[in-house]
Amino acid sequence: MVWLLVVPTTVWAVLRAAGWEYGPLVQLLAFTPYVAAWSVVPLVVAALTRRWRAGAVALLAVVVLAAAVLPRAVPASRVTGDDAGTPLRVATANLLAGAAQLPVLLALLRQERVDVLAVQEFTPDAEAELDRLGITELLPYRRADPEVGTTGSAVYARWPINDAGVRRNEGGFGQSYGTVQVPDVGPVLVESAHPMAPFALYTLPLWRADLAAQPRPDPAGPPRVLAGDFNSTLDHAALRRLIATGYVDAASATGDGLVGTWGPYDGSLIPPVTLDRVLVDERIGVDSVVVRTVPGSDHRMVVAGLVLPAP
Repeated sequence: MVWLLVVPTTVWAVLRAAGWEYGPLVQLLAFTPYVAAWSVVPLVVAALTRRWRAGAVALLAVVVLAAAVLPRAVPASRVTGDDAGTPLRVATANLLAGAAQLPVLLALLRQERVDVLAVQEFTPDAEAELDRLGITELLPYRRADPEVGTTGSAVYARWPINDAGVRRNEGGFGQSYGTVQVPDVGPVLVESAHPMAPFALYTLPLWRADLAAQPRPDPAGPPRVLAGDFNSTLDHAALRRLIATGYVDAASATGDGLVGTWGPYDGSLIPPVTLDRVLVDERIGVDSVVVRTVPGSDHRMVVAGLVLPAP
């Protein structure tokens, strides 16, 4: 009976450690933090029943899962990167095909003093409504690529945006991008990320391709920020490979990497998982991360307080 508890968590730990992401496993691995919390139960049961072999295996599973999950809940430091630089507040919000309550979004942007906003599932109606609500008073510059449905995208900024455009992922989502000219710092590359979601078996190749095609930081170029709905968590090897190219996950840097951003926020019976994030070039510091609910969307807005390196 004890082995019936130990084996599933052990298999899960092996799959997570090996990065085996095939078929339905891709979706399941998003819930690894919950399995990590549960993995203590088989260990306790094995210890209480003195099933030492089962207990040894259960302990190994606990260690593997804890090593995978706990670092994102422990701040690396209050400020990483160059803490003598210039502050920049970047937000990302998925608008659920424009269904998000935009007055609330705008109020949150003001409250959080956001300088740059990346949005996904951005529609023509959403753009018109944001204009009516006065977003230009807060973020007067934009690269907007609205589309009916879920494929639209935009980047708004407090300062001018140059060299702007949109990149179409293989999965069909647009990713607006531009170079924000931050005063006293210079150019910062910002892109609104939105890879395909792995919601069905036929989308898995597109999901992998979209994550693999995300832009990489260039140490010889301007600092880069990649913010958006990544449709993946840190328990997906595909996302970890992207981060390993030179990014830092802002929420993990501040110990907020387990805060949910997608799931039950539109009333769906889904445990929260962390899909929305701000990835920053390793040269950029991270001072804070807050997550705010925008009614009407199944995603929550993520706001990262960054510190840009001195020019």
